[in-house]
Amino acid sequence: MSSVMTGAPRALENLPPAEVAQQCNVAYRKITVRLIPFLVLLFVLAWIDRVNVGFAKLQMLQDLQFSEAVYGLGAGIFFLGYFLFEVPSNLLLEKIGARKTLARITILWGLASMAMIFVKTPMQFYSLRFLLGIFEAGFFPGVVLYLTYWFPAARRARINGLFMTSFAIAGVIGGPLAGLIMTTMGGVEGLANWQWLFVLEGIPSVLAGIAVLTYLPERPASARWLTAEEQQLVTQAVEAEARDPAKHSALRDAFANARVWICAAIYFCVVSGNATIAFWSPSIIKELGVQGNLRIGLISAIPFIAGTIAMVLNGIHSDRSGERRMHCAMATLLAAVGLTLTGLWLHSALLALAALTVASVGILAAFPVFWSLPSAFLAGTAAAGGIALINSVGNLAGFVAPYVIGWFKTNTGQLSSGLYFVAFLEACATVLILAGVRRSR
Repeated sequence: MSSVMTGAPRALENLPPAEVAQQCNVAYRKITVRLIPFLVLLFVLAWIDRVNVGFAKLQMLQDLQFSEAVYGLGAGIFFLGYFLFEVPSNLLLEKIGARKTLARITILWGLASMAMIFVKTPMQFYSLRFLLGIFEAGFFPGVVLYLTYWFPAARRARINGLFMTSFAIAGVIGGPLAGLIMTTMGGVEGLANWQWLFVLEGIPSVLAGIAVLTYLPERPASARWLTAEEQQLVTQAVEAEARDPAKHSALRDAFANARVWICAAIYFCVVSGNATIAFWSPSIIKELGVQGNLRIGLISAIPFIAGTIAMVLNGIHSDRSGERRMHCAMATLLAAVGLTLTGLWLHSALLALAALTVASVGILAAFPVFWSLPSAFLAGTAAAGGIALINSVGNLAGFVAPYVIGWFKTNTGQLSSGLYFVAFLEACATVLILAGVRRSR
């Protein structure tokens, strides 16, 4: 009986190479169309719930009598919870599966975001932001790990780029949406506009978390929308890479590997820029003289639109050329230049917005290429622990950058000094990439 009639895959080694390549392309297109939009949606919701405090700040600080330093600490303390629970979450994902782990994360962060409506004191603000970090911990590195179950290294920068457009899409959607809610919902049912912001943007996360349980397959072998041959092709490609003797697979290998710690240091510097544009763009734009929450939200989308395009194009070009190091280094250098010019040009709305857009292009373009670096030498449990370690250490910058900028703003009345500090970190990322990452194709 033929393999077509039985549903069993044909022996792949007996197929012509051209047919195998064609089947691979068809399989990866199916996987991309099926998984990436859903994962992007989840991260857009996570990112909006993480950074909507930047828009809530425009009214929340006045209502609660919080200082800029209180806001900076509260915005950043999220990443301390994130740091502490990220590695355990990723190791749990490898043990119990992506579906249960990502559903748990998504539901809990939605509930924590909604609970922000009860904040009255700085300590309550710090506590809920810390809990939000704990609950979201493991989502981003979990998705990065999950994608390694489906895509081989040669396709990863492009796929990472497509998934990480969620950073930029969240900025494009989140700004205008937050501005609209803040403009129209103040006083409804006795709640302030910033309270409605947390409620209305937290509910979709809870619903999406429930949807994860029915929609997301664990691995290619359980994806019913792939044929048996496609399942075999994808599984063999990923397993062959995992068996590569040049890759580290034990958890202790990840923690003892100097390249993992270099990647963590690089990522710390890159994330400092991302946290800056996420948490401080509304304030920077307001500093330029723009009035009205909706206008601020719409204008804040401009840098993220440019960053989305740069992110996808840089990932595609890096995959085509096989080059990672310079694609990442040039992006972080551009980010450093853009942030420096933003600080210098705060007196001019047009120039400062142009510089902030340049900074966003550099910051966002670095992400998809960067995440191709650790997966090139890690596999198995080492990949789960190593990716989470890099992300958790790197995301401490999400605590440092907002706090330092808030401190400078409170003590000097200026945003420029904080922007120069973050620009310096982006320049450090460039140096670390050029000095610490091996040339390879």
